[in-house]
Amino acid sequence: MGIWRYGGTASSDEQDADQVRTFQPVGVDMGELRGTHVPVLLERCLELLAPALDRGDRTVHVDATLGLAGHAEAVLERHPRTVLIGLDRDTEALAHARVRLARFADRVHLEHAVYDELPEVLTRLGYPGVDGVLFDLGVSSLQLDAPDRGFAYAQDAPLDMRMDQTRGVTAEEVVNSYSHGELARVLKVYGEEKFAGRIASAIVRERERSPITSSARLAELVRESIPAPARRTGGHPAKRTFQALRIEVNRELAALEAALPAALDKLDAGGRMVVLSYHSLEDRLTKQALADRVRSKGPVDLPVELPGSGPTFRLLSRGAELAGETEVAANPRAASVRLRAAVRLDPTTGGSGRTDRERYRRRVRAMHQPGTGSTTGPTVEPGPTPGDGRGTDEEGEGT
Repeated sequence: MGIWRYGGTASSDEQDADQVRTFQPVGVDMGELRGTHVPVLLERCLELLAPALDRGDRTVHVDATLGLAGHAEAVLERHPRTVLIGLDRDTEALAHARVRLARFADRVHLEHAVYDELPEVLTRLGYPGVDGVLFDLGVSSLQLDAPDRGFAYAQDAPLDMRMDQTRGVTAEEVVNSYSHGELARVLKVYGEEKFAGRIASAIVRERERSPITSSARLAELVRESIPAPARRTGGHPAKRTFQALRIEVNRELAALEAALPAALDKLDAGGRMVVLSYHSLEDRLTKQALADRVRSKGPVDLPVELPGSGPTFRLLSRGAELAGETEVAANPRAASVRLRAAVRLDPTTGGSGRTDRERYRRRVRAMHQPGTGSTTGPTVEPGPTPGDGRGTDEEGEGT
């Protein structure tokens, strides 16, 4: 994902009510790009993926959220022996990406699919395993800025919010058909909205008078439902509600929960996965999926790993990496990004570096040393400064 620039004005999904945005209307054919796409954490993603894509005569990379192909284009330019498989549920984004990647057509497969369909796509294309996978999650700026998509609370549009406009329910259907309890659950769980019950009540009252079909009307309802003191901080009051509805409409978290382990399973030894998340729910699922693979499954007190019980992946960064100040200034969408990455260990060599199992043993021993508290472990040296570009391949501490 990233930002688009229209006449020098940057657009992002962090839209505030008091921020005036001016865009020049642009007539768009399906093959015409709308502006200049700025991929988030591009150089860091390329740095992390490079060791997996620079080996052998041919490598395979999956861009599971192709979007406008900013990351994909850079991968193909840097790695001339790499085959790209690009997935996206948005047919308009696929059309733009096809034009952008036309010069690489002999080593590109573009697929209209959601990322949890990756195993089926790879089977159909005849690839049993891959070397790299990138997830750049969330909604794209193309979707936010298209006036007919209904994603943006700062623009009046029909309440659609489907990333794939060929199937699925719309946000209008959700808003006008879900019960009060269902609406409150969606807003609280997916939007982490403290005033979910009040907003759901306002929606139910309004739709009894007439259906809610406008994004502007919904945004105003949300604003009126939130107490004035709470509206003064945290950006636009409707931000969390629109996020929650988008996630519900597109089944984003359910698809991600299935897609992450499926992608990890498809990585060959030495293969790498990079995930860019933009809110805590996505990042939590990513952290959990990776944590499950970097831990030993064997008894902690054994001196050696039992066959098949050791970690299968190693983390490539300490915790979630953030974008640096310079990138955030140039690309506002990078302000909320959280990057996590991992590499599949080679079972024939037992991997490399210190495993989560070994670190855990050291912590347990330290807790039983004289003069230490029952919950105090050894000091862990600080990780890399967010956005400084330093690799941490020797040791991962992300869980």
